Amino acid sequence: MHVKRLPSDVIIVIMQYLSARDLAALSETCTYAHSLVSVCNRQSTGVDFTCTSQVSEFGWSLLARQTSPSSCSLSKSLMTWPPNAQVRYHTITDRNWAKHQFVARPVARKWMGKLQPALAINRSRLLVGAGNTIYSYAFAVAKPGEAPGVVFEGAYTTSHRLQAHRDITSMASVEDGGRDETLYVGFADGALERVTLPLSEPRKHDQNVHIDPLHREGNYFHGDDIVESVSSAGNYVLSLSSSGTAVFMNLSSAEPVPQFLELDSRGWSTYLSARSSTPYAVFGTSSMNPLSVHDIHAAGLSPNPSAILASGASDERPKPSAVYGIAGAPPSSPWGHSDQIIVSGWYDGPVRVHDLRSSKRAYSTDPCCPAPLLPVLSVFDPWLFEPNYSVSCGGGASSYIAAGTARHSVVALWDVRNPSAGWSVHAPGNDSSPVYSVILEGSRLFGATQSRPFVLDFGPDVREDTYPVLKFSNARDEEGLKKRDRTGIGFYVTRYDHSR
Repeated sequence: MHVKRLPSDVIIVIMQYLSARDLAALSETCTYAHSLVSVCNRQSTGVDFTCTSQVSEFGWSLLARQTSPSSCSLSKSLMTWPPNAQVRYHTITDRNWAKHQFVARPVARKWMGKLQPALAINRSRLLVGAGNTIYSYAFAVAKPGEAPGVVFEGAYTTSHRLQAHRDITSMASVEDGGRDETLYVGFADGALERVTLPLSEPRKHDQNVHIDPLHREGNYFHGDDIVESVSSAGNYVLSLSSSGTAVFMNLSSAEPVPQFLELDSRGWSTYLSARSSTPYAVFGTSSMNPLSVHDIHAAGLSPNPSAILASGASDERPKPSAVYGIAGAPPSSPWGHSDQIIVSGWYDGPVRVHDLRSSKRAYSTDPCCPAPLLPVLSVFDPWLFEPNYSVSCGGGASSYIAAGTARHSVVALWDVRNPSAGWSVHAPGNDSSPVYSVILEGSRLFGATQSRPFVLDFGPDVREDTYPVLKFSNARDEEGLKKRDRTGIGFYVTRYDHSR
């Protein structure tokens, strides 16, 4: 039976289950199928679908919606690309992830001294906080299929001179009406500031702009303790100090009232989920139970944990440990696109995944606390059993976990569809440093070591001008970086598989 004898709506339903290769094959069978896959004019085909314009897209647009991963650096470009260009980009990206093919580049030259940087991202820019400076990199809008550029906008200082106690220790972007220039910044001296970058102020080439008091609102909720972590989600902002003091704010209020919570443990990391049916906050500390979940209700953050997330098997005795990084699940994980999945990086080496819907719990003798929830997955790099300083999820097919480890600037990666086939890669320059922060998107991994920010780009059509140009005066000044070849745009990095 010819495909034209099938009703159009039946063919469109079938298209939802086809891959990019299958859709391309279908579009080549006849003119009618091609029109349905690519662009369907309802006047010429007789299909009466309600749409916002005379022309509506079915095949490629359906696949684009199903396969489009969360990606801040691509979002503005994807809005302007036709669906078939989006599918092409994501298909090549997923193939590159499967083959471990990427372009590795530093985003900037080395900083002065050894710093502990923090990254933040929104739909318009990547923000890098290092020392007393916030570096802003804007995401350009690219032509269909090309890798969107990352353009250096400027450097903005938070103090007039370098002082260790005024170093930036954590950052998180917050909603500001689409301007994407507002963030909360934590400092080593305990300050938590709402900062609006003065992006419109004129600046000379390579000259930093100081952020004056008109663009910042400071608070000392944490006394003089280091603000180790700042997280944001929806209208919520959460900060945690080294002494274990958490401060929660709901920014939907005209004058947010801070809510304080004492964890009575050394604080390290936070994570917020605002989209689940019951929003919650996750805290990473140094303690016998270093990972805990607290629900968020209309009245605010619950003082008591709703879940304790354990590290090992049900018959293991709890051991003191620490959790340095927390993230949500990969969107395409085997557990489903659920906000009930928590990924965490631990001091003892593994990255652990917990499902709040799971019933597998460890034995508990404490009647005041819920029985600890056991992990549903644990992964680690067998060649570098080091603490994990940072974690993030996304990558090819939205199914990867990335962990920034404690030494040799190594990022470990696992596809949760096949976690035994993990692999690791050193950042460009192979700094003897932790990877303090990682942000994993569909086609890009942004990270930062003590020396510089870097990117691993798995997307197609990456060019020399996709990222800021690195200018060196001579070969001795190349900071340990090595080009892959004279014409290549990437730098040499060491990669290895986890299989023994």
